[in-house]
Amino acid sequence: MQVGVYGLGRFGAFWAEMLATRYEVTAANRSNTRATPAGVRRGNVEDLAGCNAVFLCVAISAMEPVLEDLSMILPPGALVLDTCSVKMYPVELMQRILPAEVEVIGTHPMFGPDSAREPNARLPMVYSPVRVGSEKSEFWYHEFQALGLEVHTMSPEEHDRSAASTQGITHLIGRVLGELELESSPIATLGYTRILQLVEQTCNDPEQLFLDLQRHNPYTAEVRRRLRNAFERIADKI
Repeated sequence: MQVGVYGLGRFGAFWAEMLATRYEVTAANRSNTRATPAGVRRGNVEDLAGCNAVFLCVAISAMEPVLEDLSMILPPGALVLDTCSVKMYPVELMQRILPAEVEVIGTHPMFGPDSAREPNARLPMVYSPVRVGSEKSEFWYHEFQALGLEVHTMSPEEHDRSAASTQGITHLIGRVLGELELESSPIATLGYTRILQLVEQTCNDPEQLFLDLQRHNPYTAEVRRRLRNAFERIADKI
């Protein structure tokens, strides 16, 4: 099985190395500044045309130009899977830009290099088979399970609605607390320590990921509105 990974950022490198435990992986990146993960062959964009499946590990806001590049080289029957933290927007782009003969699956590995290395970490994966034959869809569903992932099948809309109230608000609160430049303390409570852990986890990701999560999920604006209102209600009580 030849698998391609486009994008060797922090998550892309981690994902390519994880996939390489089961497949022959070729990775491409627009710049040459990224290191090649262990067990992965470095290639260029054209090399991805020879892969059975291509995973896109690029910023949500970069999806459109990347898909335009791939639409020129992928053969009929190729499979493209995104790994974006929102689903409606990238799935719409994949279905619109890629040729109809190229199959499409939306995924969201809901973990990253930090959380995946936690002891006994849960590794949930959202799975949205939107333009793919049933046999290939079943194959990848079971392959993700074989990688140790907890696979949840849902539509892109179901994902975004749920993620806005879970991942979206987590990153939002983490970034807000990060602006306070909180420091550790010898008398820190367990609750405060967990706040610092939240800030570290969320702010360790690129800021572009946070912005894309908020801008490209149509349900996050309502979450931000509710959060502002809740803060104002508590402030009024004080």
